[in-house]
Amino acid sequence: MNAHEIDYHIYGEEMQYVEIELDPQEVVIAEAGGFMMMEDGIKMETIFGDGSQQQQAGFMGKLLSAGKRVLTGESLFMTAFQNQASGKKKVSFAAPYPGKIIAIDLKAYHGKFICQKDAFLCAAKGVSVGIEFSKKIGRALFGGEGFIMQKIEGDGMAFVHSGGTLAKKELASGEIMRIDTGCVVGYTQDIDFDIEMVGGVKNTIFGGEGMFYATLRGPGTVFIQSLPFSRLAGRILANAPQNGGGKEEGSVLGGVGRLLNGDNF
Repeated sequence: MNAHEIDYHIYGEEMQYVEIELDPQEVVIAEAGGFMMMEDGIKMETIFGDGSQQQQAGFMGKLLSAGKRVLTGESLFMTAFQNQASGKKKVSFAAPYPGKIIAIDLKAYHGKFICQKDAFLCAAKGVSVGIEFSKKIGRALFGGEGFIMQKIEGDGMAFVHSGGTLAKKELASGEIMRIDTGCVVGYTQDIDFDIEMVGGVKNTIFGGEGMFYATLRGPGTVFIQSLPFSRLAGRILANAPQNGGGKEEGSVLGGVGRLLNGDNF
């Protein structure tokens, strides 16, 4: 598997985008909806699956590749951007919500990286985007992201997105880290990923942190996000006005509450 060798630059701090420089005939693949802008001379084409075997596989092979992506909640299709000009051209992809874009050199991780199903943003053509099933029933039932995650394989560059601030942890052999299940962005293939109960009746019922930890055992590298999108969306929904009114309506304070919390300033 020989992926195209692409150059890139990541811009921004909390609302990032990645600019990829393509040599003539080089291609980058991306999730639908991630495109931001491109220079003249780049052609966009919708393809089945990730395009890693577009030339070798027949129709059924392409359909199988695309069908695997449906299991992770992604579209049947991806978008390929090819530089058809005689010189170098640039195309950019934006992160879907505040956070950090992570550049993953698959050669540095022995050709495989496992991540959340919605973390993948784009990659050099030749990189395969598939599914990773958990063999452990605990992780399958209580893993937050379920027992299906994405695996990115190949020898090229791939880019994934995390929410909020990013932490990168290098775990030694046998070293264990417990993480909120939604905060795990991705990890290398040597990491042993499992689920562990928080423990204690008070912690479980009243702790407000859920019933389970993600337990990751080294050796390997783990990327952790401070703000999973599910947590952000939950807070927004919890504070959204109900039936056209504010969340304080019906309470004793009513409008006074809105004054006290600063919403009207």
